[in-house]
Amino acid sequence: MKIFSLLAIGSALMLFACNGNKKTAEATPMQAQQLPIYPVTMKVDTITNYFGTQVADPYRWLENDTAPEVANWVKQENDITQKYLSQIPFRADIRKRLEEIWNFERFGIPEEQGGKFYISKNNGLQNQSVMYSMDKLESDPQEFMDPNKLSTDGTVALG
Repeated sequence: MKIFSLLAIGSALMLFACNGNKKTAEATPMQAQQLPIYPVTMKVDTITNYFGTQVADPYRWLENDTAPEVANWVKQENDITQKYLSQIPFRADIRKRLEEIWNFERFGIPEEQGGKFYISKNNGLQNQSVMYSMDKLESDPQEFMDPNKLSTDGTVALG
């Protein structure tokens, strides 16, 4: 069900991004190219005994997401993926339409903590919402914490 939903959403977005323009939807197919050469994925001899059953896990090394070998493998996989995706002729149209859809100002519900009110706000295209504080609900909000300034890739969030 989930996979079907994701496929349906993806298909709808592609059609929506093209605004029903057959010329865009029938854009020139991607140029014929050689099959990508995927990085060799190392296999290790890791075997775990689960209640008397031996289970091989040759890719367990990939679970260590801070290991340099894993970072290198992920980079190689991402390079292959981006090379393929960059050839999609209507990709820019999809991106533009999604930004139009997602670009709207959002506010969280005010919460009172320690005699102050806190509210989150996102201008529409920020990776994370910014937290503001106010002495009263009628006061002008003052920036309290902007998690967008805590990392360059926008992955740090408040929780």
